[in-house]
This record gives sequence, structure tokens and C-alpha cells, in this order.
Amino acid sequence: MQVQDIEAVLAIENQVYEFPWSHGNFIDSLVAGYEAWLLDDGHAAVGYFLALQGVDEMHLLNISVAPAAQGRGHARTMLDALCRLCRQSGCLQLWLEVRQSNERARRLYRHYGFTEVGQRRAYYPAAQGQREDAVLMSLQLPAQPLATEDRP
Repeated sequence: MQVQDIEAVLAIENQVYEFPWSHGNFIDSLVAGYEAWLLDDGHAAVGYFLALQGVDEMHLLNISVAPAAQGRGHARTMLDALCRLCRQSGCLQLWLEVRQSNERARRLYRHYGFTEVGQRRAYYPAAQGQREDAVLMSLQLPAQPLATEDRP
């Protein structure tokens, strides 16, 4: 992902989330050197992720697929790319937070191998000034590629 991609990324972000990241959030992430990846289907952007690398771990901050492109394996493709990046960087663990109500994403992450390891109370903004809990999930990264990475 580059600065010139942010408008396409924001178009997806605004379709996917009720409380989307701002233009400034994406710029700040790029300037800070976060891992930022854009998935393009050859015609348009269909997804992206941003992740923050620590000493021996990676924290997935945002991963999204355009609504029209969902259900086609794009999230798995991006998770595969992120896991490869983790191994190349020497990361042993991948972390993320997901809305407690987002059962579709939680199911995807569990199927991928993530484990629900905790909860962050009132982590996400919600309707009418409320807050929603996040489920903290973790994936131990093996030295060998994950089974899903072996697919063509």
C-alpha cells in the first residue's frame, strides 16, 4: 500500500465499517512504517491489511475486504501473506482484536488457526455512544508454512 492507494482503501473502509479509520489514520500508519498491503484483483483494490511489528510478534491492526469481493478467499490470501511476512521478520506470534459481535470474522480466524485468548472491554466505538468489547486472538507461527499457505 502506498499513499496514492489511500482513496481506494478508504472507499473499502467506509463500506465495511460503521466506525471507519480516517484518512489520517492510514497516513500515520504508512509514515510510521507499519506493514501495509493492498490486494488488487487486476482491476481494482479488493482488500488491504495493516500490521505493526514488535520484537518477535506482529499485531494485525486492520484487515478488510470490499463487500462485493467477500467470500472469495481474499481474507485468507492476505492472512497467508501476513504470515509469510511474519516468518521473514522472525515473528513467532500474530495478534488481533475483533469485535465480539463479528462472528463471521471470528469464525474465519478460528478456522485459520487463531485462538481466542482474552477480551478487551469497551474497545470499539458502537452506536449511540456505546462501546463494544473486543475478542483478543492469537496465532502461534510455526517455522514451516501453514497448511493454507500451500494452496495455489
